[in-house]
Amino acid sequence: MSSRVRTAGLAILAATMAFAGAVYGVTRSASADVVAQLNGPQLVADMGAGWNLGNTLEANINGIPSETAWGNPVVTQALIDRVRASGFKTIRIPVSYLGHIGAGPDYTVNAAWLNRIQEVVDYAYSRGLYVLINMHGDGYKSVSGSWLICDAASQTAIREKYQKVWQQVATRFQSYNEHLIFESMNENFDGQYGNPTQPCYSNINAYNQIFVDTVRRTGGTNASRWLLVPGWNTNIDHTVGSGFVIPTDQYRASTIPAGEQRLMISVHYYDPWDFAGQEDGTITQWGAGATNPAKKSVWGQEDFMDGQLKKMRDTFVARGYPVFVGEYGSIDKTAYDSSNNRYRADYARTLVATAKKYGAATAYWDNGYNGQHGFGLFNRSSVTVTQQGIIDAIMSAVGGSLPSSSPSASPSSSPSVSPSASPSSSPSSSSGTGTCRVTSAVNAWNTGLTNSIAITNTGTTAINGWTLAFTLPAGQSIVSGWSASYSPASGTVTATNASYNGSLPPGGSATIGYQANHTGNAAAPTGFKLNGTTCN
Repeated sequence: MSSRVRTAGLAILAATMAFAGAVYGVTRSASADVVAQLNGPQLVADMGAGWNLGNTLEANINGIPSETAWGNPVVTQALIDRVRASGFKTIRIPVSYLGHIGAGPDYTVNAAWLNRIQEVVDYAYSRGLYVLINMHGDGYKSVSGSWLICDAASQTAIREKYQKVWQQVATRFQSYNEHLIFESMNENFDGQYGNPTQPCYSNINAYNQIFVDTVRRTGGTNASRWLLVPGWNTNIDHTVGSGFVIPTDQYRASTIPAGEQRLMISVHYYDPWDFAGQEDGTITQWGAGATNPAKKSVWGQEDFMDGQLKKMRDTFVARGYPVFVGEYGSIDKTAYDSSNNRYRADYARTLVATAKKYGAATAYWDNGYNGQHGFGLFNRSSVTVTQQGIIDAIMSAVGGSLPSSSPSASPSSSPSVSPSASPSSSPSSSSGTGTCRVTSAVNAWNTGLTNSIAITNTGTTAINGWTLAFTLPAGQSIVSGWSASYSPASGTVTATNASYNGSLPPGGSATIGYQANHTGNAAAPTGFKLNGTTCN
């Protein structure tokens, strides 16, 4: 898939398109080994919902990167705070280098550009968010000045340049903790859709290996931080097969447990394209809740999405390599169908829930453009929310909640679209009386559902450690959960607090949730009891 590029009214980019002799300026000493604290499943859970700062640091004019080149304003701390306040815990920052790279053999990156990259990273990193930075547009044939071209003749020079640039970037950030993740490249391929070609795919594998070796050998936290690598064009089918090779990680910190990985696999998801990205008014609805078959694609529905992400689980997650769906989303087609935002929300909710089911983290593609054919969730100039319904759908799927120390992101503070609910969603439920209150909000599709449960201590004494018992309707079975442990998977279930949310002072609350399969009954659970006390 191409990068989703759009500035105010102007489509800038349409559908696009073992180096052993490198010299490393900084080497890793054993004393510099710093082990990331989270294993793969813990990392995915902690990353929560992700968001892309798209069409910004990868934007360029005539091959010279500039963050305002494609119509977006200069990034501010206020924007990042708004994104965080909306519940996102991870921000992916696409970056291009292009004409900011000097001549060989040093290939020095412009210092002012590196400084600005670091400044934008710090906006998010300083707020405790996960941050991903990559090499985004340098591999697009359609971008002026691109050079990371897998079927170019000068592969030796390309590899030398690639290694030098990543060495400089990694060195700049070597003291940052594991909340910073590097991504080797974006959607690299030969520009021709269809099956991968050789030796082009071999060159992409070589780039990934150079990236891993280079970052690791710069030392500091780089010796152990999580690194993200894609296959051919971040395409799922061509990553689970067709020649993708996971890089070796021979230079990683010796203190990383032998049975754990520190490499993640990157893919993107925009299927079906006629709904997600095609700029016409033909296909505007998606999913089991679509009301007009003529406006729904003939493929790429929930079952297909489930199958694609299951492939990633079976091929990589099962072997200890987390998966990151670094881009997904769908463009605004409300000009053709006023109900379109409902289906955009359904699409986002289902993608995030399915990814979570199969051990993958996600990041919504936001190109900063609101209106016809835009992906935007926020107005970056006014720092307001424009698509609260899609954000709510994402958060309901991932089990997210607003950070208590963040600025308010309530719909009353910004223009928004009414939250979308899937056709079979259940209303919040409550029953009984006591010193606790529980509400649950179910969002369901044909054979699955997610449920977000808010627990509030309405008593006068603190609760230190809790279990929440409830009964699932017949035919429901929990397949994954967050912010608590759940046992058994069906019938009367007990959710036990996580290490960070077991204390509930008077008036305090915790939000937990789960994804479940169902056989037709998507109703909310009943009979909530907190530490044996019936809740209302």
